[in-house]
Amino acid sequence: MKAILISGVLAIGLTTGAHAMSVSVDWKGTSECFDTESPIFRLKDVPKKAVKLRLNMIDLDAPNYPHGGGEVAYKGQAQLPKAAFRYTGPCPPGVHSYQWSVEALDASGQLIDAAKVVAPFPLK
Repeated sequence: MKAILISGVLAIGLTTGAHAMSVSVDWKGTSECFDTESPIFRLKDVPKKAVKLRLNMIDLDAPNYPHGGGEVAYKGQAQLPKAAFRYTGPCPPGVHSYQWSVEALDASGQLIDAAKVVAPFPLK
């Protein structure tokens, strides 16, 4: 497992290959409460065999809240734009830490790599 702290965002990549897949999240443009459009994601070292990405968000300060996530087709892009999928966005009473999990799936739906990122919201 590889952990990197970048600008207050903890990124953790899990891999079985030589290069660890990694992800970062950019909340820019995200509404303060319950934005249904996903934030921007930057991707690195996604396996070439990946055809789908499955994303899920957990509020580490309120883990029972069902934010959900989504699935998107993967065609080699380095970034998922805002609104790539719909979910229940954050609306914390103060700053909370949110963990995004990103799983890379092959054509048969098998998990081939995964990465996590923890990002605070809202940004102050």
